[in-house]
Amino acid sequence: MAEEMNLTGQTLIAMPGMGDDRFGNAVVFMCAHSPEGAMGLIVNKPTSDLSLSHLLDQLSVEVSAEAREMPVHFGGPVEHGRGFVLHEKGYASPVSTLDVSDAFAMTAAIDILEDMAGGGGPEHAIIALGYAGWGPGQLESEIARNGWLICPGTPDLIFDTADPDKWEAALTLLGVSPLTLSAEAGRA
Repeated sequence: MAEEMNLTGQTLIAMPGMGDDRFGNAVVFMCAHSPEGAMGLIVNKPTSDLSLSHLLDQLSVEVSAEAREMPVHFGGPVEHGRGFVLHEKGYASPVSTLDVSDAFAMTAAIDILEDMAGGGGPEHAIIALGYAGWGPGQLESEIARNGWLICPGTPDLIFDTADPDKWEAALTLLGVSPLTLSAEAGRA
């Protein structure tokens, strides 16, 4: 029997030729993966028209002068009206924080946004609307068809690398040049 794959805390790198433009050059941080399915956040696609201050204004959350300005990312095509904050593990919401790995946690409650609006909250964070989701066996099938490469989810890659550079930086972590990638799957 094959060993169960668990990609929680790992990063998916979209391969050329995936066939879904929403995932073109996407880097997806995996927040949960089990036999029941998988959930991740695209971490390198900021929205062009929405920032944290605009989001807080839409949610009627008061913003202090200490609040940081940051982009809101397209987290994926599922429930794009729902927000998530991927952040360092040092912050925990009293309402709902999911520990993802030794370095990462995810919070989907408004109190983290209220903390950020007041100048607090996690030091390192990515705000995303929507998520990438897969049913049982779907992600494993996409990986087998050469849709994704897998690399470690590191704070440097997720929080410290500029969004336009994350895809190539993730490939570099694997020692892969984008020029050598093929859209075709093969078997030796």
